[in-house]
Amino acid sequence: MLGFGADLLWADMNRLLAFLFHQGVLDEQFLQLQQLQDEASPNFVSEVVNIYFHESEKLLTNLRGLLMEREYKKMGIHLNQFMGSSSSIGAKRVTNVCAAFRAATDQSNRAGCLRALEMLEHEYCYLKNKLHELFQVMLHCI
Repeated sequence: MLGFGADLLWADMNRLLAFLFHQGVLDEQFLQLQQLQDEASPNFVSEVVNIYFHESEKLLTNLRGLLMEREYKKMGIHLNQFMGSSSSIGAKRVTNVCAAFRAATDQSNRAGCLRALEMLEHEYCYLKNKLHELFQVMLHCI
């Protein structure tokens, strides 16, 4: 049976998840990802998310470079990849910013792309920090 401390940790985890959903940081896709986790793969969600973070870091670096070179078509390809992977883990706000960024690249709007990149980096860092916090709480619940 779970002790009082474990009950508080589960409550903390649920509050944090509810907050992230309420703020639009995550969507139902994240819950679907969680449903794939079981006793055979207890770290499935954190492993998938860590792969996402690793790949996203590369994409952000590439986007910065392509923006300096004004390679809007290539940026669009990277943004499609970033949007797809963000959507697959339920990163709603990151996905939305990618879509806006993509629209700016379609118009070759350098100022819009700079603003969108800044916003993407902000949303990505926020997501990363909050999911790290969530996984720390989840780790203590196990």
